[in-house]
Amino acid sequence: MLRLGFYADPHEAPPIHHTSTGMSPMARVNVDRMTLKELLDLEAKLQKAIALARQRERAEVKEELAALAEKRGFTLSELVGGRKGKSVAPKYANPDDPSQTWAGRGRKPLWLVAKMKKKGTKLKQFAL
Repeated sequence: MLRLGFYADPHEAPPIHHTSTGMSPMARVNVDRMTLKELLDLEAKLQKAIALARQRERAEVKEELAALAEKRGFTLSELVGGRKGKSVAPKYANPDDPSQTWAGRGRKPLWLVAKMKKKGTKLKQFAL
């Protein structure tokens, strides 16, 4: 049975060799004979390798796009923009814990929702 590019019997897999070294680019893994712990370790290694590959390829694409933009007389940030949103100063704070603030955008924080459940409490009471 073939799953995820692994062969149950390593002798069934076609030989793949790196052109300059003659070595296999990826070791063959017989997952059907691995213990749960070995499979979980392999999964963790794969997730790390995928994250690194994604990061590496993202950087390569960004470099290629920057080179193309420069070739045409632009900067990459001119074409795709910089930061997505501006940082907004907080407008409201929790009187019990001033480090808990809210700018008035998006969902109300849980501390504010809980305080506003009390009768007669208004939003402007928490204004900075």
